[in-house]
Amino acid sequence: MNEGEVFAVLAALVWSCCVILMRISGFQIPPVALTVFKGGVASVLFIAAIPLVGESFIPSLPAWDYLRLAASAILGITIADTLYAAALNRLGASLQALAGVMYSPSMVAVGYLLFGEMLGTGELLGGTLVVTGVAVGMRKTEDVKSPRDLVVGITMAVSSHLIMAFGILMVRDVISEHSVVWISAYRFLVATIVLSVGASCFLSPRKVFLGFARRDIWKIMLPMSFLGPFMGTMLWTAGFKYTSVGRAAIYNQLSTVFIILLAVLFLKERITGRKVLGLALAVSGAIVVALQK
Repeated sequence: MNEGEVFAVLAALVWSCCVILMRISGFQIPPVALTVFKGGVASVLFIAAIPLVGESFIPSLPAWDYLRLAASAILGITIADTLYAAALNRLGASLQALAGVMYSPSMVAVGYLLFGEMLGTGELLGGTLVVTGVAVGMRKTEDVKSPRDLVVGITMAVSSHLIMAFGILMVRDVISEHSVVWISAYRFLVATIVLSVGASCFLSPRKVFLGFARRDIWKIMLPMSFLGPFMGTMLWTAGFKYTSVGRAAIYNQLSTVFIILLAVLFLKERITGRKVLGLALAVSGAIVVALQK
């Protein structure tokens, strides 16, 4: 495994921990307020990290790149993250993870459309095993309140992955040439400001910034914001910077495995034979990819 692939696996692990904390927070904090909170905390963390890595707060970039990064932030964070949080509330952690079956195909498809990247036979086989594994366990659970919630939740989850894929890959050339820390700081700051202002047009400020007011659950929301938006984003972005889109996406898909295991351990969600089979197929697929040169 090269460094990009290691980053991709670590991104899957820390994001999975974040999802469990998001699920717990989501019982009390609505999706918009949750996204505003973690985006705001992540912005502060990334901005604080800029001088630590010796970067300028305002690097010399063409105006077009600034605009593309802003559009990427609105798509990949403002919209996609909010959809993801809303889907998580409707589906629960395990089913949300299984709905993430579209993540790898989304990244591979967008990577092909934007960059013409192709996967080898072994990588396609591994990716197929991963996708098959997460698809096998897709069944309604006790966490889903109604059939409508199942359909709406899956639609939101799939949409979030498609939008997220396009949002990050549309600026891959900028990411490859500039600091991951600065780019992440800029994207989260733009995304959080846009979401805060936009949501305030339809919701009261009290609802939009509810996460900051609920200090009683900061012990959950602060680690959530550090693990997912901060650490997860840096590792995720670094994965695409140092390896191909398709390979990074397949390793990232291991988050499905991690989320299901963590949901069983910490949320007491029930694991079934179908989920076990799905886990086995997904892990096998990741191993096949890892063995490719």
